Amino acid sequence: MHKKFLLLSTLILLFFHVSAQKKKFDVQGKAGARGIMPENTIEGMLKAIDLGVTTLEMDAVISKDKQVVLSQEPYFNNEISLQPNGKPITLKDQKNYNIYKMDYEEIKKFDVGSKVHNRFPGQMKFKAYKPLLSETIDAVEAYVKEHKLAKPVYSIETKTIKKGDNEFHPEPAEFVELIMDVINSKKLAKRVIIESFDMRTLQYLHEKYPKIQTSLLIDEKEPFEDYIEKLGFKPTIYSPYSVLVGKGLVDRCHEMGIKIIPWTVNTVKEVNYFMSLGVDGIITDFPNIMGQLK
Repeated sequence: MHKKFLLLSTLILLFFHVSAQKKKFDVQGKAGARGIMPENTIEGMLKAIDLGVTTLEMDAVISKDKQVVLSQEPYFNNEISLQPNGKPITLKDQKNYNIYKMDYEEIKKFDVGSKVHNRFPGQMKFKAYKPLLSETIDAVEAYVKEHKLAKPVYSIETKTIKKGDNEFHPEPAEFVELIMDVINSKKLAKRVIIESFDMRTLQYLHEKYPKIQTSLLIDEKEPFEDYIEKLGFKPTIYSPYSVLVGKGLVDRCHEMGIKIIPWTVNTVKEVNYFMSLGVDGIITDFPNIMGQLK
């Protein structure tokens, strides 16, 4: 009888341990659910919520009139954008459609949902615009409240380009302050991660807002310790390009108390592999793949 009780107790503890581990795994929908819906749109964010993401990953740029706008680039990418007159934008001309040189009223007139995306041919198509960060948050918060769903974390990337200060975006301090103005006005500081490839952004944030979670994005193969040394502090999350991630890197992150969340993980096989390495989550274009795990 005693042995049966111990076995039952062990099984119960194991169940709760496994459940806790599953809950801790962070599924981040890239730009909402980019493989399924137009990227960085309110509709895409709501779809990602329906698919069970724990974190909405999104990209932020700044308009001429200092609005925080969701966009993968600080200009209108030719892959997804149509001019207000419906004409396409060429690869050669795309950087001429500089969002930092446009007021939001003008930005909103471009269609970023109707054009067929060559890299995501199965993506749903409809007319869409680049929304403000503030209205995106309002829409998501209203949606989860109405449908009694878990409140998501917002992981916001500061989209900067090399030598782009004051041409395609403000300098890091102003960029961060504009985002934090929105976050603080929505009282969401506890549910926000600021992520960036640009260490200057994270360094300023860490100095001025040390309680805000940070994520260092990595796309080049350099020693993990060198990146942390350059950054000057331990970020909440280390987020490398998935091909750079192995068991050794996962272990080194965890030894330093840093979470590791690779990008962009888009197949069931990849998800299973990275979960076996012990990563803390994934960023994916296809959040629906989590429902296909066995």
